[in-house]
Amino acid sequence: MSATPDWLSIERGEAPLIVSIPHAGTGLDGHEARFVGAWLARRDADWHIPQLYDFVRPLGATIVRTDVSRSLIDVNRDPSGASLYPGQATTELCPTTTFDGDPLYREGEAPDSQEIAERRRLYFEPYHAALAAEIARLSAAHPRIALYDAHAIRSRIPRLFDGELPVFNLGTNSGASCDPALRERVVSLLEVSDAPFVADGRFKGGWITRRYGDRRTASTRCRWSSPAAPTWPSRSASTRPIGRPRSTNSAPRRRARR
Repeated sequence: MSATPDWLSIERGEAPLIVSIPHAGTGLDGHEARFVGAWLARRDADWHIPQLYDFVRPLGATIVRTDVSRSLIDVNRDPSGASLYPGQATTELCPTTTFDGDPLYREGEAPDSQEIAERRRLYFEPYHAALAAEIARLSAAHPRIALYDAHAIRSRIPRLFDGELPVFNLGTNSGASCDPALRERVVSLLEVSDAPFVADGRFKGGWITRRYGDRRTASTRCRWSSPAAPTWPSRSASTRPIGRPRSTNSAPRRRARR
């Protein structure tokens, strides 16, 4: 068995729950000089997610996390390079712009197809091998498991969406990646959370949600993009949410919610 790369963290629990944290990393692995600025390359990270979800450890959850910045490679994108949101603004497998559309790399420094393939080998494939291995390990011990993909994003990014996002944003690929009963249970909790939310709005889940969630196998895996805060809010949408109208008609509260 190959050694776990030092940028990849796997904390193994025995409960039927895996929490994936693909975007909290800020490591640039020696490529700092190629970017327009180190802060610019780190700005779109999912800030504070490891601290926000530290409560899952006592629950016995397994946590898989990368320390590599999403600007180097985004392990939550389709590895073929195909867009997860055709016709809408997004960022690539190896992003060349920020969420705001600003260039990430200095002139002539963006990765070519050969380097992108190498980054897939070095970072993308080990992360997904770790997820697959933990899914297999826990599936051998439990009839069903849940894969929860944890995220955060700034509440206002005009290039990606209109207005301000709700505090909570649940993405299940429009129900295709999550057991219906689990999805409805999470929605019912959001309805009584006293915070604006949306289910499967602008953000429906990334590659992890779409790759591993399979309701046909009675899987209870889902992805829930996490809460909003002043500088690192949550994900989703301008569409009408499931649940109370307040999730779109009232301004999001400026606090994190678990």
